[in-house]
Amino acid sequence: QLQLVESGGGLVQPGGSLRLSCAASGFTLDYYAIGWFRQAPGKEREGVSRISRSGGRTRYADSVKGRFTISRDNAKNTVYLQMNSLKPEDTAVYYCAADQSPAVNGAHFVAAKYDYWGQGTQVTVSS
Repeated sequence: QLQLVESGGGLVQPGGSLRLSCAASGFTLDYYAIGWFRQAPGKEREGVSRISRSGGRTRYADSVKGRFTISRDNAKNTVYLQMNSLKPEDTAVYYCAADQSPAVNGAHFVAAKYDYWGQGTQVTVSS
């Protein structure tokens, strides 16, 4: 069974940090670019970050640049999202997704490009 599982979410105070993990089972992530998306209540899903197959190229939404860092460990079949300086507006369910298709400029956060999705992990930033 092909599956992505996110973990690491939780409740954190503003200014705090969390590290999300996205682990794959049933397939290897080596052949996939991985994206992180999030969806807050009443809002549309938005792309947060993306990392290429090799890890050599990364992309970030403007809202998280300088605060979030995406990385991958293909030996562990896992991708990470380090989130620092968290703000209340970062509160959302965070999803990871795997994309096997070639990268397309301007379409890095198009959800339809992604083949597999995890179930999501809740991140709440509140005092």
